[in-house]
Amino acid sequence: MGKGKLYQTLTAVASAFGSLIMGMLYVWPSYTVSLFKSENTTILSEPMSSTEVSLLGSLPSLGAMLGTALAGPLIETFGRKLGGLAITLPYVLAWAIIAVSKSSTPILAARFISGISGGGNLVYAPIFISEVAEDSIRGSLASATIAFYGIGALTSYLLGWFFTYNNIIWLNLVVSVIGCGLLLIVAESPVYLLKKNREEDARISLAIYRGAPAKSMLIEEELSRLKHQICPVYEMVSITEKSEETEKEKLDAENLNFGPPQRKSGFKTLMTSPTSRRAFLVVSTVITMQVLMGIVPVQVYAKHVFTHADPGKADLYSVIFAVVLVAGSFVTGAIADKAGRRILIITSSAMVCICMSSLGFLLQTRLAPSWVTVAMIFVYCFCFMFGAGSIPYVLLAEVFSSEVQAVASSIIIEWVWFLNFVVLAAFTWLNEIIGIHGIFYIFAFNACINAFLSFFFLPETKGLSNMQIQEIFSRNRRK
Repeated sequence: MGKGKLYQTLTAVASAFGSLIMGMLYVWPSYTVSLFKSENTTILSEPMSSTEVSLLGSLPSLGAMLGTALAGPLIETFGRKLGGLAITLPYVLAWAIIAVSKSSTPILAARFISGISGGGNLVYAPIFISEVAEDSIRGSLASATIAFYGIGALTSYLLGWFFTYNNIIWLNLVVSVIGCGLLLIVAESPVYLLKKNREEDARISLAIYRGAPAKSMLIEEELSRLKHQICPVYEMVSITEKSEETEKEKLDAENLNFGPPQRKSGFKTLMTSPTSRRAFLVVSTVITMQVLMGIVPVQVYAKHVFTHADPGKADLYSVIFAVVLVAGSFVTGAIADKAGRRILIITSSAMVCICMSSLGFLLQTRLAPSWVTVAMIFVYCFCFMFGAGSIPYVLLAEVFSSEVQAVASSIIIEWVWFLNFVVLAAFTWLNEIIGIHGIFYIFAFNACINAFLSFFFLPETKGLSNMQIQEIFSRNRRK
């Protein structure tokens, strides 16, 4: 791996590290609720009520909705590096509050605060990664956001097994501080620097991320390409790969003025640009169907299913579940830039359809022993993560122009948090009406729809530059 790609990987790790902290954050209540509810608790001054326990799990999602709304303005105003640092700092504050708290109220407030970081991270990390990664490894690096969430969940399960309550709190605090520290050692995004008319700084940043001299032809050509990418006239220019046009494009780019007066706001561009609207429709549809394929309620209620199957091994199954999440995410990272985005989503969705249909049938008929159901949940989880669960966030990172990236990502992630809330709220109600098997049949149907829509409407973006992706959507065709 060259020096440039190594630095790109470091930046991807630094950006996605917030997802690792988020994974630890969301799993933490699974093994602390019993301590908080106990009448003999020594951790709190008095036991948590049922309402407080419910808030312990749900408040991070409310905080995430606020964090999602704040992330775009922060990274557009202060940059990807400092904006990302501002988004990560609430993690540190939250765990510090929990570490010194002896009552429910500050702990619940800390959970809300930590959710601000969780929601903001899902917006800024894909943007930062996509702006510094080369086209050849962009898919692998962009999938780090989801992979690190799984690593965080696995880490938290293991901490709950082997460490005491106080030790776990301090370890989470240390990990949060490390997350902030990592962002201090990476270079700012060249795209952000160009948007702020800091061309020389952008040149230096690009040289770091490409491992090449700042005055080299490679840097000059990519700087020219980034200028065209940032300029909103991309929809009026036919994008080609003909090498003989490189010099002309560079000269044209040098004469462009990138000052704020010549650019529309991101939201206005998103609303008025046919290319951006098509990209937004495709990505929001794929991510919506991903949520409706059931991974969130399956995660939430998996331990209940595991306890029913084998009460003595429920904790072990939970750890295996997290390992499967990580494995599926890493498979995506390994093959996303080889197999392609489109084929992975189609294949993954089709396999999820089969798994969910099988699970529904097994739970309805009780024909198989409980361990078969557990195994099928693991298979479903892996099939979901290696394509349908991870690739939509790769698309989120690469299909939008820099003009609309922040606002489009914020809107879509905000929608994801809201939809997750609705799905979880409806899960219990539907379970009483049609049973758990009926819900799994619905998830199977949604997976089938996702495979169908992806086959007919999702373009392949593997290995394409942002300008080439814009051309695909501007022509409204598949590649």
